[in-house]
Amino acid sequence: MDKHSLAGAPLRAAPPTILGLRQARIPTAGKIRAGIKVLTKTAASNPDIRALYEQALARRATFEEIEQQIAAAFPDIKNPLVPKNVAWFTVRPNDFPNPAIADQILEAYGEDRGDGTVRLYRFPVVFPADSWQAVMPHELACWSRNEKRYWSEYAEDGHTRHCKMFAPARMAQGGRRAVRLFGGRSTQLRPENGGLCDPEACPEFQNRLCNLSGRFIFYIPGIRSLDAFELHTNSFYAMSRAIERFETLAFMRGGRLAGFLDRQRTPLFLTKKLREVSHIDPKTGQPVRNAHWIIELEAPVDVTALLAGPDEDGVLQQANDAVRTLQGEVAHAAQTVAREAAAETGPQAPTTAPEQRTASRPETPADGTDVTDIAAIHTLAASYGVSCERFDAYANWCWGAGWRRNSQGRARVLAELERYRAEPALFLARIHDEIGAE
Repeated sequence: MDKHSLAGAPLRAAPPTILGLRQARIPTAGKIRAGIKVLTKTAASNPDIRALYEQALARRATFEEIEQQIAAAFPDIKNPLVPKNVAWFTVRPNDFPNPAIADQILEAYGEDRGDGTVRLYRFPVVFPADSWQAVMPHELACWSRNEKRYWSEYAEDGHTRHCKMFAPARMAQGGRRAVRLFGGRSTQLRPENGGLCDPEACPEFQNRLCNLSGRFIFYIPGIRSLDAFELHTNSFYAMSRAIERFETLAFMRGGRLAGFLDRQRTPLFLTKKLREVSHIDPKTGQPVRNAHWIIELEAPVDVTALLAGPDEDGVLQQANDAVRTLQGEVAHAAQTVAREAAAETGPQAPTTAPEQRTASRPETPADGTDVTDIAAIHTLAASYGVSCERFDAYANWCWGAGWRRNSQGRARVLAELERYRAEPALFLARIHDEIGAE
């Protein structure tokens, strides 16, 4: 696990079921498109194809439907449409199970920016999970006309990237029919490349047949839908910038991405920004820069407000108290450390009676640091064989120095430590990997 991991305390394992042994997936129903598709020069030179395209746009058909209609009417024209990068998102009724949702989205968040057409330039989103990998799944994928042929998938070690494909159908005894499948088609490693995904050595990737593909999964405030919506993108820059923002927000919010940003129900926003991006010219091998509309996440909130103090974080403070209650031995050890520290101060220590000192909570410093929380964390780390100084260096590296002053940050760090209670050697190895030997 690296320093950017968003993993928290382990969840209790759910009992296995016949249909439950599969990767968790957030159901979606409805797509917002990142741009538009226009006719190629060859297709646009045919007036009949232009008329068909314009009529389909007027009916608000999806671009897939338009492409299929053109291919059926003009079979000699291959790939009649090409993507075009624009400043707005495309919302069409046929992209939603309930076509009325498209109109609801445009009515709520559409804008007319002077050309007489209402379009979706910017809209609020709420993500349904705390893991950015769950709300922005992505892969390298190669598609045939009807299905996905090859795709990338990481091994359990998180480092080895495999090239996967669907396994051939197994034939029943006698070879007259395929074996009836349960749970979907099985997959296998691609035999031609040893099952390893190496884009620079992959003929499909080099010929632009295999490409990066990802999608954002979210809910839209005010739009009623049990299922989430999705926005597809194949932009490396858009996904990289989104990961940076996801991780920053998660660090500030104690690992949380899901839900509104604050008690004022402030959402994130998806929009587009015109930015210059560089790529390698395939003919010259030299870097060139071009302007593109890139999907971006915006957080219209004072980020310092996300670093809420203990008094402003009622719900999470209750969770912190619950952790201390359930881990009685840690809390007791923390109180012992606090009492010893108070005794060492000599005449400056409070003259409260011993029984009152035991029951009372050490005073919170002006910077918002909770010394009981810190003492509990240091005590647990010490039980693993990690000194306070070394643990602080590790925690500052992983979560930033602000974790001390943020109740969510302290709860996050304590929960992370608890994961290694049964195997402290793994925690020592992780510290070694992150900040090196002492």
